Parts: sequence; structure tokens; C-alpha cells
Amino acid sequence: MEPQWTPTDVDIEQANVTGFTRFVEERHGLDLPDYRALWQWSVDEPGDFWQAVWDAFDVVSHTDPGPALADASMPGAVWFPGARLNFAEYVFRERPPGEAAIVRLDEVGRRREIGWAELERRTAALAATLRAHGVGEGDRVVGYLPNIPEAIVALLATASIGAVWAGCGQDYAVPAAIDRLGRLEPRALVTATGYRYAGRRHDRVDEVNRLRAAMPDLALTVVVSTGETPFDAAAYAGAVLDWQDAVSGDAELEPLPVAFDHPLWVVFSSGTTGPPKGLVHGHGGVLLEHLKALSLHLDLRPGDRFLWYTSPSWMMWNFLLSGLLVGCTVVTYDGAPSHPEVDRLWRIAADENVTVLGTSPGYVLACIKAGVVPQDDHDLSALRGVGVTGSTLPASSSLWLADNAGEHVQVMSISGGTDVVTAFVGAVPTVPVWPGEISVPCLGVAVDAFDETGRPVRGEVGELVVTAPMPSMPVRFWNDPDGTRYRDSYFSVYPGVWRHGDWITITERDTFEMHGRSDSTLNRHGVRMGSADIYQAVETLPEIVESLVLGIERPDGTYRMPLFVVLAEGTTLTDDLKERIRAAVREHASPRHVPDEIVAAPGVPHTRTGKKLEVPLKRILQGADPARAVDRTAIDDPDLLDWYRGQA
Repeated sequence: MEPQWTPTDVDIEQANVTGFTRFVEERHGLDLPDYRALWQWSVDEPGDFWQAVWDAFDVVSHTDPGPALADASMPGAVWFPGARLNFAEYVFRERPPGEAAIVRLDEVGRRREIGWAELERRTAALAATLRAHGVGEGDRVVGYLPNIPEAIVALLATASIGAVWAGCGQDYAVPAAIDRLGRLEPRALVTATGYRYAGRRHDRVDEVNRLRAAMPDLALTVVVSTGETPFDAAAYAGAVLDWQDAVSGDAELEPLPVAFDHPLWVVFSSGTTGPPKGLVHGHGGVLLEHLKALSLHLDLRPGDRFLWYTSPSWMMWNFLLSGLLVGCTVVTYDGAPSHPEVDRLWRIAADENVTVLGTSPGYVLACIKAGVVPQDDHDLSALRGVGVTGSTLPASSSLWLADNAGEHVQVMSISGGTDVVTAFVGAVPTVPVWPGEISVPCLGVAVDAFDETGRPVRGEVGELVVTAPMPSMPVRFWNDPDGTRYRDSYFSVYPGVWRHGDWITITERDTFEMHGRSDSTLNRHGVRMGSADIYQAVETLPEIVESLVLGIERPDGTYRMPLFVVLAEGTTLTDDLKERIRAAVREHASPRHVPDEIVAAPGVPHTRTGKKLEVPLKRILQGADPARAVDRTAIDDPDLLDWYRGQA
């Protein structure tokens, strides 16, 4: 097999990571001939590496920051113990005032640019409004918002005063939003009158009133009029402030220097099997990690345009707004990615001269099945990379991108987690891309694959682990005072080693194949396989919209492996189609993992961040009460649970 994309000499010479490598070589007297050598040094000498990131990106502390890595314990690592800095301060440092910081787009075609000067002015004004209402260092400010620039302003204003941000999209029902935001006992809420998705308007005034009623400590509520529903203060119970009033005035931005590990934001796990984990990340850890990831891996720089299709409910929204750290223009799109046409994201990429476009394997597959040819229909000459995450990208989809997005476009498949708000493995512009494989371990990430005894394995499926600390690992979990839940989540299987919960294979090329969650393993006849391998085989068939496979251990010791398929419109699950599905699994996954039964399903339920609900559905088919197996408010279509319960 040949690479589908290989960097040219010019690509390598101009890459940000090449300049960083030379910086490291000169500083430490090293010879680092390729990316692999740089990565090895970064994990062998983590203190030197993260100090180099600090210095190369000119991070400034208001006090002596101390050593980069003062304590390498895991958990409990101590980074830059004397540092005093602020995430928002770095965002606005030395930016060209008249150039676009954010481009806002929506489904109905409205477009708005916000320049750096305007972004800073609005951030400063909102910070002053928060302070005037008694919101200060350590207080929580929460957002119930669509993917609009006001959400970014709210986060930056919150960070600038040392308060703590958390947010979710308005597609979350009120109970799900309360499960997350309400637990933080917020002092301020920033919200919107409503949003539009797939051609439908969604008024959220009633939901906002219910949400506010569950937050007794609120000192301030700010409401953005999105255009879907005009702002009317009389519609809200109690006092609210119009967004335009909250960001008026000429206050100066005065970011508060805080400790390296001072909480920047709380992001939440999916929460499908219990209360969602509130993951607290610090100013310094996020700043360093996102500078590294966005500049050295995605190769973004001032003047570039960055669009990742996401919502404020998902960590990729946090990742997207961090494009501001490297001076590029962030493009926010509020709407459905396939409305009114399947190629909507490609059209936006062309119209806005997007440099890096981020999407999901599901969207790529939808484009394939719709017969979209982006490079023929749109001018993608500005596009350098297509980032893909959220689930495993099949080789066939990766090759389709190579053939249809342009031969100059690098496919940047990445895998990481909300837990660290970044990727463990990903792409870099100096290394080839192989179909169906993730190119490299990310810099500063000591990633490995372990068997059940804790032994590293190669060429076979193992648990994805990280054997050394990263600065963006959570500072703590919210409401986990002694750290018990944190340790149990990541360090209970391999003491002192982070176990992430993904199956991974490290190939002979030192690339990575992802196989899905290890807690939803298919263990057929003693042979383990990830569900992602089955999906890659089945979902390429044009008749299959989506699929779900479960491995169910029965009390009598037998094993049931059903495959549920969502059929394309007008398709029937005939015996012929069933046999073609079985043949696809035999040929492209494993003859030992051909499903016992194939069942047409009305849909596949997902978490709010788009992951299939495998583990809770497995428990339901084993006889568990759905009310105990899953939080209905945490999934996109809870009515499907009743259908799956009938399949037990």
C-alpha cells in the first residue's frame, strides 16, 4: 500500500513544525532529522519540550514561572509552578486591529465579520459588565448558546477576569443542561433567544426561563438575539440584560494574571451512563497544548481561516476558538452541515477561503453516498487540510477525500478526547498520510498500546495509554474533592499510566489504527475486535445509512452479536442484502465477527457529541432497566431506547 498524500520538499520547508525543530536543535545542540526524532525527544525530555513550546511561542508570565515540569507524578504533575498568565491575554496580544478575527455564518446565509479590535472591545465591555454584577475570580459563568461569536466573546471575557466558563448548545434539553451547568452553581448565564437547524427555528425563551429557575445563585443573565426570536425582556422571568447593552461601553481589557492551573473552563463527558464528568482544565495547560496542536500539527498561522463543524457542547468548539491563539480567523457556522444541500460545508470552505476544514467521518460518508465531488463544484484552492475526528475514518473515506477534495489537500485524521481537549494522535505536514491510519503520535504525548498485563504491543490491538503527563490533562474533576473519581477513571487499570478507553493498533510504520471504545469490545470466540472495524465494512454499502453492532454476554455463557442497520430510503432488508452485509464483514473486518443476526432499525441513538450509544444499549439488551442504564436527556433521540429494549 502506498501513501495517499506525501509532503513535498516545499511543504516540509515551510511547515511550522520545521521551524520549531530548528529552534530546538539550536537551543539543545541536537540533530533531529525527522518528525519521529522530534517526537521521541519530546516524550523523553518533557520538561525541555514544553519549555521550548513556551519560549517558541513567546508565552509571558507576570512572575518567574519556575521549571516547566516541577513534578512528573501522574496524576498530580506540576507545571510552571510560579507562572501567572491569562489565556485571554495571549489571544489579544499584538493582533492586527482591522483584520477579521471571526466570521459568523448561519443557515439562511447571513454573514458577519468581527475584527480583532471589535472582538477585544466587546470582550472588555462584557468583562466589565460581569465585574459590575459581582462576578469575579473563581466564579462560574455558563453559556446556553448556539455556535455564534457571542459564545467566544463570553468565554474570553470570563477567562479575562479569572472566572470559570462552561457551556452547552441549545439543542440540549433543559434537564441535560441543568445536569451540567447547574452543578457549577453559576453566577452568570449568557444565552440566546433561539437557534435554527435544518431549516427549522427553535425558540428557547421558555427553556431559558426554566434553566434560570434551576440556578438560584445567578446575579446576571445576558440574552443574545439571534434573529430567530427577537429579544423581549418581558418574556423572561426576572431581570435580564440585552447582549447589546452588556457589550456597550469603552472599557479597557485588563486580564487578571492567574496560576498556570487556575481553572479556565469545565467541559463535560457525554454523561450517558451517569452524571457527566465535569473536567476542569487550566489556563496554562490549554494555552500550551492548543498552541502546539494548532500551529505544529494543523500548521495554522496568521492569515489562515479555520472552520471546524461543531457546537459549544463539544470540546472541538473549544479547540476551534483556540485558533485565535495562533492569529488565524475562526469561522463559526450555526446550522446543519448538510442543509439545504449535502455539500454545504464545502461551499462554505470555498466561499470563505478556508485553510483547514474540520468535519466528521459521518459527514464524509454522507457526501460519498450523495455523489458529491467537492473539487469539481467548488474552488478549494485555499484549502490545505481536512481534519476529521469524532469516530474512526475508514480507509475508503480517506481515499475519497484524496480523490475529491484535491490532491494538494492533506487528510488530517486525529483522535483524542474531551478529557484532554486535544488529540493524542494526529497529523503533521511533514509526514505522509496512509489510508485508514492516523499518521503520528502528537508531540509531547507519550502514547502507547498495552495488553491486559501492561505490556506494550505492536501490530495487534491494545489499550491506548499515555505513560507521561500532559499539561492539558484535567486539573481535577468538578465536585471530586479527594480525586477518587479522577483516579478511578484513568489510573485504576495501569497505576501511574493514563488508560483512555480506546482500542488502538500501532503499525510497523508507527502509524495508528483506531478500533473504537475498549468498553464496547466485540469478543467473539476469544478474538477481540473494535466496533469501528465492523462499521467501516458495513457502512460503505449504499443501502446502509448507519449501523450499530453489540457484543452481548448472556448469563448462560453464550454470546450474542446482533447488527442493527438503518436503511436508506426506499431500501428493504432482503436476504440478498443481508448476505452482502455478511460478506462485507467477512472480507473487510473478520470472518469470526459476522453478526448472528441483522435487524433493520429505525435509527441509532447517539450522545450529544455524536458517538453511538453502544455500552448503554448493550446493558439494555442484557436486561437492564433503561432508566438506570442511560440518562435519556444525554442522547439525541431518547425514544429509540424503547425500540431497542424490545430487541432484548
